[in-house]
Amino acid sequence: MSQASPRMAPLTPPYPPEIQQQFDRIMRGAPPLLLFRVMAGHARAWDKFRAGGLLDPGPLSLRQREIVIDRTCALNKCEYEWGVHVAVFAGPAKLSEAEVRATVEGDATSACWSPAEQALIAAVDALHTSATFTDTEFAALSAHCDEPQILEIMLLCGFYRTVSYLANGLRLPLEENAARFPAPL
Repeated sequence: MSQASPRMAPLTPPYPPEIQQQFDRIMRGAPPLLLFRVMAGHARAWDKFRAGGLLDPGPLSLRQREIVIDRTCALNKCEYEWGVHVAVFAGPAKLSEAEVRATVEGDATSACWSPAEQALIAAVDALHTSATFTDTEFAALSAHCDEPQILEIMLLCGFYRTVSYLANGLRLPLEENAARFPAPL
């Protein structure tokens, strides 16, 4: 999927002061991601995109959040965003190499997941394939998650499906320091 340049030109430095401040706040001193540089060139889209972010402390643990994001991006074949999240958050979220691989190649029955994580993966898969839950799927998720957590899971799946559309549709080259999808076993 990696190409020489995205379908829309990213902003280049020096950035307007307001945009630089936004990048600094989001990236905490690291250079802005290509996705952010492309989006920031379109004020309305950038404002809406930033308003939808769900990386603040919420009702899910960091590990739960990253399992949802990584699985959603993998299901959408979005190596760009999957790779950014794995590179930045897999370590702090304590995701093992087998678990990271399972976000791409496994399913809800993969042995590396706890029962609660299996319900989480099944929920992400259900939302991806049918945009809803069966009563059985909802009951399984509800056994491990409360209402605010379930809403957060649904919001994360929707937001990162959108991010996948953006990264894939814009044909963003992979970030240099991002992880890559695992090679098939």
